[in-house]
Amino acid sequence: MGGTVRDALLQRKRAHFDLDLVVKDQAVALARAIADRCQAGFVVLDPDRDIARVVFTEGTVDVAKIEGESVEQDLRRRDFTINAIAHNLHDHCLIDPLGGQQDLEAGIIKMVSPANLKADPLRLLRAYRQGAQLQFTIDPLTRDTIREIAPALKQVACERIQSELSYLLGSPDGSFYLQQAWEDGLLSTLFPALTAQQMEQVQRLDRATAQLSQSYPNFVPAWENNVGGQSDSLYALAKLACFVSPSPEVAEDQLTTLTYSRAEIRTVTGSLKLLPQLLERNITQMSLRDQYFFFQDAVKVFPCLLLTALAKGLKLESAFPLIERYLNPNDPVAYPQPIVTGKDLLRSLPLSPSPRIGELLTELQIAYIEGRIQSKEEALALAKSWL
Repeated sequence: MGGTVRDALLQRKRAHFDLDLVVKDQAVALARAIADRCQAGFVVLDPDRDIARVVFTEGTVDVAKIEGESVEQDLRRRDFTINAIAHNLHDHCLIDPLGGQQDLEAGIIKMVSPANLKADPLRLLRAYRQGAQLQFTIDPLTRDTIREIAPALKQVACERIQSELSYLLGSPDGSFYLQQAWEDGLLSTLFPALTAQQMEQVQRLDRATAQLSQSYPNFVPAWENNVGGQSDSLYALAKLACFVSPSPEVAEDQLTTLTYSRAEIRTVTGSLKLLPQLLERNITQMSLRDQYFFFQDAVKVFPCLLLTALAKGLKLESAFPLIERYLNPNDPVAYPQPIVTGKDLLRSLPLSPSPRIGELLTELQIAYIEGRIQSKEEALALAKSWL
C-alpha cells in the first residue's frame, strides 16, 4: 500500500524498492520469517505497534499490523489520498476508499483530513516535497489547511524536517514548491527572517545554474570529483546559503539546529565568509597574488560559493577567469605545487625553523605563478637575494 502502489500506478521506476505490507497480526514475526528465508537484514521498528523492516540490498519491506478494523480504516489514517491506495495480494484488486486513483490521474495532492496532518505535522512539508517529485498541484483546500496549522511544524524533530527540506532544496523542480511552502508559512518556522528577496535569489540561482551548465558542462562533475559531492547536494547547499543568516556564525547555529553535517556546515559558512570577495570587488582586476590567496581559502567551497554569488547578483561572465582556473587541475594558482620545500630552504640558506620559512615559501610560490622564476634553482637564488 501507500507510495509503492502510487508509483506503480504512475509507472514510476525507483532505484530501490520500498514496500509497505499490512497484515492482521504478527507482523514482526512475519517480517522475521521473511528475513530468515531470504537471508536479509531485520529490524524491529516499533514493537508496541507491531512494525518491522526487512532490509535487502535492493530496498526494504516494512511489515505492519493493520491500524483499525479494516484496510479501509487503515488507509483513512494516511496523509494524502494518492498515498491511501492498497493492493490486495490475494485477489489483485485495488482498495481505494478515498478516490486516490482519480487524484493521481488529475495530478493533485489532496489531504485525507486536517486531523491526519495535525497528527504528524511533517506531512505539511511532505506535501510540497511530493509535489516536486511528482510535479503535482497541491489542492487549494489542502493548502488552506496547511497555512492554518503551519506553526505545528516546530513540533517535529529537526532530523525529519531536514530530510524533506533537502529534497526540495536539491531538486531542480523544487524551487516552485519552496516558494509555495514559504507563502504558506512553513519555511518561516525554519528560517524566521526569510524574506521575499531571498526567495527571489533561489529563482535566480536556478537560472544561473542552467546558464553555468551550458557554459561549463564539466563544472558540477568537478565538484563531485574534488569533494565527493553530488549535484543535488551542491544546489541544496547553495540555496541554504541564500536562506540562512549572512553571518557565518549565526548560519552555523541555524544549520546545526537543523542537524546538517559538519562538512555541509563548513561548505555553507565557508561560502558566506568568502562571498564579499566576489560581490564587493571587480573580479577581472584581481591580481595573481589576490587570486592565489583567494583560492587558498576557496578551492574546497568554490562551486557553492559561486552559485551563491550568482544568486545574489554576480554576473557569470565576470567569474569566467576563476571558473577556468578551478576547472584546470594543473592550474598553479588554484592548485599550487610547491616549487621548493621548507627543507630545501633550510639546507640551502642560513635559516633556522621559524614562521619566516612559511612566509618565504608563500612569496616564492607567488613569484613562480607571476613568471619571475621557473625552477627550484631560481627559487633558491631569489630567496637568497631576499635574505
